[in-house]
Amino acid sequence: MKKQLNAEKAANISSFSLDIAKEIGELFRKITTYVKPSSEEWKIPDPKECLVHDSYEHSCLQALKKSLNNVKNQLSDKNLEVWHQHTSFTNRAGKIITHVRTAANAEVCTQAWCKFYEILGTFSLVPKQALQYGELNTVHLCEAPGAFIASLNHYLKSNSLYCDWTWVANTLNPYYEGNESGSMIMDDRLIANTLPWWFFGSDNTGDIMLQKHLLELQGFTKNMRTVDLVTADGSFDCQGNPDEQEALVAPLHYCEAVAALLLLSQGGSFVLKMFTLYEHSSVCLLYLLNCCFRSVHVFKPATSKAGNSEVYVVCLDYCSKEAVRPLLSKMIRNFGPDVASRGSLFPNSLIPVTFLRQHEEICNYFYKRQVEMITENLQLFHSMTTEQRQKLNNLRDCAVEFYMDQFQVRYLHRSKWLSKNIIPGCIANSKLFGHRKQFDSFNERKELESLAWKDKVLKGYYKGQVEKHILEGMGTDCVLVGPAEDCDVDSWYVLVDMGTMLQKISQELLIPDLQHLTLHDGEPRYQCELLGCILQSLKNLKTGASLVLPILSAFTRFTAGLVLALHQCFRSVTFRCPTTADTVGSVAVLLCMDYQQPPSRLLTFLGDVHCQMSNLPEPGNSCQVLQFVPMDALLKGALPEFLWNMNMAIAGHRLHMLIVAEQGGIMQPQIN
Repeated sequence: MKKQLNAEKAANISSFSLDIAKEIGELFRKITTYVKPSSEEWKIPDPKECLVHDSYEHSCLQALKKSLNNVKNQLSDKNLEVWHQHTSFTNRAGKIITHVRTAANAEVCTQAWCKFYEILGTFSLVPKQALQYGELNTVHLCEAPGAFIASLNHYLKSNSLYCDWTWVANTLNPYYEGNESGSMIMDDRLIANTLPWWFFGSDNTGDIMLQKHLLELQGFTKNMRTVDLVTADGSFDCQGNPDEQEALVAPLHYCEAVAALLLLSQGGSFVLKMFTLYEHSSVCLLYLLNCCFRSVHVFKPATSKAGNSEVYVVCLDYCSKEAVRPLLSKMIRNFGPDVASRGSLFPNSLIPVTFLRQHEEICNYFYKRQVEMITENLQLFHSMTTEQRQKLNNLRDCAVEFYMDQFQVRYLHRSKWLSKNIIPGCIANSKLFGHRKQFDSFNERKELESLAWKDKVLKGYYKGQVEKHILEGMGTDCVLVGPAEDCDVDSWYVLVDMGTMLQKISQELLIPDLQHLTLHDGEPRYQCELLGCILQSLKNLKTGASLVLPILSAFTRFTAGLVLALHQCFRSVTFRCPTTADTVGSVAVLLCMDYQQPPSRLLTFLGDVHCQMSNLPEPGNSCQVLQFVPMDALLKGALPEFLWNMNMAIAGHRLHMLIVAEQGGIMQPQIN
């Protein structure tokens, strides 16, 4: 550990009372450590016993799980938004993020940023040999939006830890159309400006739970002399089944840990986000990590909400990779999202009793503190006195002072950020996903899941978007003024998907029995015909002419690239949505006016793309062109906002028309 947290520091803050300072000091000391016995009985199990035995339930840990879930169930009738506002106020660390963002000028300053800075200030994550040789290499898994990377950058530069730092990051690709939107972080400000450092794999999904991606990531980092630090901050949305969060996320934790053990060099560090540690899968994983690292800590950052189950497993000083290599080979062979079906990592008989006792103590420690916080939140939710409110404010103010002093958070000039703000990122796309789509109480959300699709729309989050089409004429004030002049066609390239985007999209369609009504413009034959139509038109149009082009949508990078190409060819591009109730035939229309002869290289390039598409295998082989314009070009200028407005209008229009057809009439908007 880098240094012991010092509660006396907080106590010396003269403007706060001793009891306030003491409570905040304890908030920053939620650390537990496994202590290896001198007998060296904690050894890596025989690979032959790995992933062949049935899973096991630890009665003591399962009792904690049941008890914790009973406490959590008291929240099932609470409105999510109201409860979130309440717990944000009771959160002792609730003011830290805002303060750090302004006082330290922190880049991508999120809760994750503050949590990782706290981890960096508490543990010696950066190996001494890395600083000694002036070279640091790090890999960050499940990293979107990049807060851990930005936090590490701030830490290194503000503390004058000068070294040649190289990093690589992986996350679910926010630009891959087949990824489920709810599983991704839509803030791409850092990603957009640092794309060459992000690994998305050969199929462009960014899914680290694919075996081929694990091996490709190893190749992606081969130029690193050593890998000194791996972080893994992944999770799934488990709000639909919160009682089984740990079991649901276990396969991801397995894959993240295997990746770290494969990539890390001797002496390296690993930081893994986990939750409750009650399942046998967690027992096995923590035991393995203790066998592979000199020291393992379970840490709850003060900036992690005290009422949730989140903890960080901090592993320091990776032992020789040779010792784990035979087991690691078998774990890689069984790598993937279905690893839980292949048996437990180790049989319970190979887990030493000395380890289990320590593990149970650690679980008890975090269980008690989580239950204490939830219980307090429930009590304060029903009644909060003026004195209690004042004390919470004092605690929150004290936490800010303690955090800034304890971790020496300093101001960093924008010139030292990772992103120079060349590309603002697709902020427009975060408008929709930035909202909390799961609102009301847990019980009400479960009731909503049982409804038919149209009732889900009418009673759910998207109701306003459906009605908006009736109330507003979309597209009248949305214009791309061109021709675009800053497009470098020579930098464009074709990216072909050899994966399963179409299957992913078809599985996520809202209405399974109407696939012919899909809103997606991702079907390869449609894309090929659309490009062919545009090419033919551009070759025949005369200067000053106009083009009226029906279009399904621009949900894919491919169609977005076509819109950008048209933007280079016309002085103005806008769109309209039809008012007809003909659901099957209704499409958006691009209105492209005042044609200007484009550079010949643009037409040549588009012709080459069309030829390549025509020669691809049949769509059934899941092979298609994903993009031909680099993402950084698609994120420039007015194009992202234009695409956002057009796609939202199309989605709202189509949903409205589908509901009208289902009801056999015209749906009237409800105006309060």
